[in-house]
Amino acid sequence: MTIRRPAFAAILGLLAACSSTPLPVEQRALELSKEVLIVDGHVDLPYRLDEQARKGGPVDDVSRRTAGGDFDYERAVEGGFDAPFMSIYTPAEAAVLGQSKALAERLIDSVEGLARAHPQKFELARSAADVRRIAAAGRIALLLGMENGSPLEGSLENLRHFAGRGVRYVTLCHAKDNDICDSSYDTLRTNKGLSRFGREAVLLMNELGVLVDVSHVSDDSFWQVMELSRAPVIASHSSLRHFVPDFERNLSDEMVAKVGELGGVVMINFGSSFLTREANDYNKQRKAAAAAHAAQLGLPVDSPEVEKHMAEWALAHRFPFATVADVANHIERAVAIAGVDHVGLGSDFDGVGDSLPTGLKSVADYPNLILELMRRGFTEEDVRKICGENALRVLEAAEKTARKLELN
Repeated sequence: MTIRRPAFAAILGLLAACSSTPLPVEQRALELSKEVLIVDGHVDLPYRLDEQARKGGPVDDVSRRTAGGDFDYERAVEGGFDAPFMSIYTPAEAAVLGQSKALAERLIDSVEGLARAHPQKFELARSAADVRRIAAAGRIALLLGMENGSPLEGSLENLRHFAGRGVRYVTLCHAKDNDICDSSYDTLRTNKGLSRFGREAVLLMNELGVLVDVSHVSDDSFWQVMELSRAPVIASHSSLRHFVPDFERNLSDEMVAKVGELGGVVMINFGSSFLTREANDYNKQRKAAAAAHAAQLGLPVDSPEVEKHMAEWALAHRFPFATVADVANHIERAVAIAGVDHVGLGSDFDGVGDSLPTGLKSVADYPNLILELMRRGFTEEDVRKICGENALRVLEAAEKTARKLELN
């Protein structure tokens, strides 16, 4: 029999009242993971499953424990996980091929299919109220976040369409500049920030109650969004540039402060290269080594010969994994800058390959992070906010802004 969370919390309270001995912090962290709502701003499961299907192999059944990947139902229950923003991710090359919108539709279909196939385990959520209701019923709430705005294809009607399908945030771009804004990973700076269509899209997102996500965007794009948006914004899966200098994909201290000042939430990415300079430098060295070997052979970097060489290179150059403590470092600094009401979790599970930190390898491991935060002096109320309440508050704020704009 499954014990629903309200009942479980009541039992814990009764036991605590009957005992004069404080619970060990390790046990309390595990229990707290079951009590608080854990909302994660970015889980790349849909694209992982779609990729498996496209390759013609077996597709993981995430309603049960899977050997691969970072997310499945059983591990989510172990970790106390309540609500992932399932990433509707479209790579930059899909836009070049004119396939972005079709891919986004297919990924949303797959999330809906997961909920239909396993109604006792998963349910689609369109609002903060949905998340609370679904979690209280003992199911996992599946939110939708669109990573890369290229499926909009320059059309505000497409934005309305995807909002109607349940998309609750749009990451404006990904690895390349697009017709909305410039990317932190690109060097062309095509739009010098937001394009004209990008400005129109941001304003319409405010009207539709869809959060603007500034992860991946260039610095110019970020500051223009912050000036324009009438609702709080999120960084759904970004960490802090302070710890990884010159990595524009992360946020500077000034950006973290601005997100907090305008009521938003910075959701910390768990990828090692986002967390430490050592891991980030390793990726640069690996890329350079692959390019050098490809040039030597006169072959593309993705050729089997180069991949074989890089597999051998990796054995001789071990990846410097970050740790749970590194994730907590980013959370701690973001809280110091923006306040505890403006920091959340954006793991990038299933999106950062095998680079996840020691102790945070899957959705089963959220209790390890809660334990680290508690050891650093974060209160249970702080943990509650960081784990999910801040994300739900900003979602509610977007809904409230949309209602206000409709009345005006």
